[in-house]
Amino acid sequence: MVERVVERGKEPEPEELMYDISYRRREAWVKKMREAPVILRSRDRKWEQNRQGLVKFYINEVVSEALGIPNWHAFIHQIKRHSGKHKHKGGVIIYVLEGIGYTVVNGVRWDWTAGDLLILPVNPDGNEHQHFNSDPTKPAFWAAFAWHPFYQAVGMYVQQKEASPDWKGSVLPEKTHVA
Repeated sequence: MVERVVERGKEPEPEELMYDISYRRREAWVKKMREAPVILRSRDRKWEQNRQGLVKFYINEVVSEALGIPNWHAFIHQIKRHSGKHKHKGGVIIYVLEGIGYTVVNGVRWDWTAGDLLILPVNPDGNEHQHFNSDPTKPAFWAAFAWHPFYQAVGMYVQQKEASPDWKGSVLPEKTHVA
């Protein structure tokens, strides 16, 4: 007669519950937000000449989580003569830091000066817009703020129409780009 030997194997690890995984991720996120920097120094940010003009990004989708303010977009734009022209659905707040100028939104001119707040309205058909400096002796500066969950909810796109006169890069993209 054959004798059976039963070896007891290792007990399987209990399956981790989705609740526990989510809870642990939230705890890690809160810790990360508590440790995030509070001040972003201008000297630590670089100016970038792009199709829209000379821009200094402080917060964008690449770095926002590490900064403790996920889903925000904030940048400064220097307007020498005029910016590039592009179109998107809006939902952007622009605070004029220095200078005088105007913004054309869907063919309507809106004059601004330092201290003014521009609100690029939400428009399902999109807002084609471009910014102009009215003082040829010095540039204007403004800061823009946008919240990415809003962009995602409205199906945000950015369609470049015209490049800044200072842009020396490649030709304009032919496709619409998702923000």
